[in-house]
Amino acid sequence: MTHGLRLGYGTNGLTDLRLEDALALLADLGYDGVGLTLDHMHLDPYAPDLAARTSRIARRLGELGLAVTVETGARYVLDPRRKHGPTLLEADACDRWSRIRMLVRAVRIAADLGAHAVHCFSGILPPGESADDGWKRLADGLGVVLDAAEEAGVPLAVEPEPGHLLESLADFHRLRADLGDPAPLGLTLDIGHCQCLEPASPADCVRDAAPWLRHVQIEDMRRGVHEHLPFGDGEIDFPPVLAALADCGYQGLTVVELPRHSHAGPELAAHSLRFLRNGGTR
Repeated sequence: MTHGLRLGYGTNGLTDLRLEDALALLADLGYDGVGLTLDHMHLDPYAPDLAARTSRIARRLGELGLAVTVETGARYVLDPRRKHGPTLLEADACDRWSRIRMLVRAVRIAADLGAHAVHCFSGILPPGESADDGWKRLADGLGVVLDAAEEAGVPLAVEPEPGHLLESLADFHRLRADLGDPAPLGLTLDIGHCQCLEPASPADCVRDAAPWLRHVQIEDMRRGVHEHLPFGDGEIDFPPVLAALADCGYQGLTVVELPRHSHAGPELAAHSLRFLRNGGTR
């Protein structure tokens, strides 16, 4: 059993499917929602007729009964030569503003879709740049996005990402303090990342993060290795994690995150749902 959790699957793990086909697949399998990554193959935020395309996807989500969270982790949507670039940490202000404008656009798309949150992350600190400068740029850039999120009524859910400037729960709390704990600021908690690098267990991370949880990503992982794995291929003890999510009253989507497994996306989507519905028992 899934303890009443609302389960989703990330479209970044279904990139070999058209978006409409991916949504139909998830609905047919019985998922409650989708983590929709804005990318060139799925609701491209920079292709023509964005408003019309967004409206069409919103209608389709409603017809299929799928909830949605907007994710912004597309690898090359801004720069075809730099993975996840540019980030909010760039020394060049024009580069930083490219990312800021994309995140503001994502907030507006999320509002039009009726999404529960917009996910984002800090990015990797560029070589030669100081961490103090990086934290200042991150806070300044996210301040603009948070203003848009507050106006749109859509929470911004920042994800700690291994290897990034903001990579841990402690780093998230530093950002909260730097920004003055604004109401629209929330957390994306990736369960695999907890296993990878947090000192506490994934279940304890859920309990510690509960007041700020706005989005959850889930997959298997091994300690010290940032590799998203299908359920059963890593080390995570999932029943306590699922129980902790239920006990803390989390109401958002818990989205399977397997971005390197699109070649087997339909099969893994089915397997993942069976695993989670079985309570995460190996």
